[in-house]
Formats: sequence, C-alpha cells, structure tokens
Amino acid sequence: MGRSNWTLTAEALAKLLEHFSANREEAGRQYNLMVLKLTRYFEWRSRPAPEELAEETISRVARRIDEGENVTNLHGYFFSVARLVFMESVREDSTVPLDEIPELPADEVCVDEEEDERLSCLDRCLDQLPVESRNLILKYYHDEKRAKIDYRKQLANALGIPLNALRIRAHRIRIALEKCVSECLTHAA
Repeated sequence: MGRSNWTLTAEALAKLLEHFSANREEAGRQYNLMVLKLTRYFEWRSRPAPEELAEETISRVARRIDEGENVTNLHGYFFSVARLVFMESVREDSTVPLDEIPELPADEVCVDEEEDERLSCLDRCLDQLPVESRNLILKYYHDEKRAKIDYRKQLANALGIPLNALRIRAHRIRIALEKCVSECLTHAA
C-alpha cells in the first residue's frame, strides 16, 4: 500500500486527540470509537487485516493534521481517507482483477452522527443475538452479486437446509434486528 516512512509520534497523536475533543478522556473515547468504526468499515468490505488498514487510516489523518491540514469535519475526513486506503488495498490485492474494483459512492464515505448512532445500535443489536443467528446473518449478507448467491447455496448446504429455509431464517433475523435497531434509536433520541 502507499505507506510512507512517516511514523505516528506522540506529538502528532496529541494533535489528533485535540481534534476529537478538548477533554482528554472524551478524546480518548472518541479515538477508540473511531478505531472500531474504521475496523468495521474494512471488515464489512471484506478486506484482509482490517485492523492494519484502520491503523494506516489513523496514521494518515494524524500526519495531515500534524502537517497543518485544517480539518473541520474530522469524522468525514477519516472516512474520506479510509476510502482511499480501501481502494489502494483492493488495487494491491492480486486476487481481485482491476476491472472488478468496486466503486464506492462518495456519500457512503461521509457518515454523519445519525448514521453513527444507527451503526452503534446495529452493533448492540447484533451482540444481543444468539451466536448462531449472528453468524448466520453476517454470513448471509457477506458477498455481492453472483458470489453472494453461490455463498448462500454453500451456507444452506453446510446447515443441511434448503435455500428457501435459509432465506426464511435470515429474513426473521433481519426483522428482529430492524426492530431492535428501531427501538434503540428511539431510546437514543
């Protein structure tokens, strides 16, 4: 990946934390939350080593801030950089043909506070599911297009159930998740 020899210094980290919040404890909490969001961003896009990609994203943002970049929307800036890191990782992945690199819409990158809350609620609701249900729903929505269809057939075979039964299970789990997320958002408001 287009990584440089620049390393994250204590001074650069301090400047980054100041951009999160003037309150050091809150800044630390926001930083940890951003690490989690970035890691999930790369996990959900099926990238290998999502933690390393999140770390690379944080390092690049910290470097730009340390160099004097005026960042007014820190959250949006992180996800703009994450998009670039994502695209670089796909381009460098020799198992993905260059003509199959997915294009991400620009609006997907700038996740706002409302989307943050929705994702937090989704995470909490996923954690509340039984392990089997959580694994099934995450696997069910894993790939895209033809790969998703093939993967779902393999999943149904692995579970020893017909494909329609798998669809029904996934639908029921999804309905429960949607209800849970809706209730979570109502309580958060």
